Amino acid sequence: MAKPVEIGSRSFRTQKSALDHYKEILHRYRDGERVADPSDHADLVSLIERYDPILEDVGEPAKGCGQIGHFERRLNTGTGWSNSGFWVVRQDGTATDFSYIWAVKGLAGDRSKDFYGACREAVALDLVLAKKGAFAEYGDDQGRVECELTGVLVTIDDAHLDHAWPYFSHLVSGFRAARGWSRDIPDGVVSAPADGQTTATFIDTSVADAFRAYHHDQAILRILSRTANLQTASQARRPRVARPVRVPDRYNVPLDLGRR
Repeated sequence: MAKPVEIGSRSFRTQKSALDHYKEILHRYRDGERVADPSDHADLVSLIERYDPILEDVGEPAKGCGQIGHFERRLNTGTGWSNSGFWVVRQDGTATDFSYIWAVKGLAGDRSKDFYGACREAVALDLVLAKKGAFAEYGDDQGRVECELTGVLVTIDDAHLDHAWPYFSHLVSGFRAARGWSRDIPDGVVSAPADGQTTATFIDTSVADAFRAYHHDQAILRILSRTANLQTASQARRPRVARPVRVPDRYNVPLDLGRR
C-alpha cells in the first residue's frame, strides 16, 4: 500500500509523486540559474528542513544549517560523469549540493550511518565506565543519583547517560570535519556490519582511538532518568549540568587531531 509523504505543508500520495514534484522543479531551471519562484523556494526549504535532522542524527553535515539563503541548479561533475542538481546557498555565502532523491526518501549515506555506529562502538566501554563512575561519586546511601532533568533520584539500572553538550551527532560531525571527512569518508576506515554483527566498527584502530580522545575532550555527560523527556532535554541549546559525568582518563588515548 502506498504511503503518503509529508513535506512541509504538502502531502504527497506516494513517494514517487513527491520525487516527480521535485524533479519538475529541477527541470524548470537551467544550470547556473537561481531558483526564483517563491513556491519552488518554499518547497525546497521544507525539503531541507525535513532532511537536515536525518543527516544530523548520523553525524552527517547538515545542508541548510538553519540559514538557507537561496537555491540554485548547478552542474555537478566527477571523474567520467556529470549531472545537474540542486545547491543550497546559505546566508553566510557557503553552499553545498544535495540530492532531492535522497532528501525525499529521507536517506543519509550508508557509510555515514556505519561511521556513526562505529563511533558509538568506539566509546561504548568508556560510557559504561563513566556511568558507573558517576554513581560511585554522586550516589546517595542507597546508590541513587539525581536526574539532571527532573530531580528524581534514580538507580543505575533506571538511569540513562546523556550527552548534554555537544550532542553525540555533533561530536561525530565535528570529528569528521577535524579529519577533513565532512563530505566523504575514505575507503578502509569503517566496516559495514557483518552477519551476526549489529553495528559497524572502525577497521583502522587509530581512528577509533582518535575518536575516543576527541569524545573525551569534548563531551559533557549527565545522568537522566530513563523516563525523562529526552526530547525536551535536547531542545536546550546549552543545558545546565550540575553534576557533569567524566569519561575515565585512563581510557583517553591522545592523538594528533590537528589542534593539539
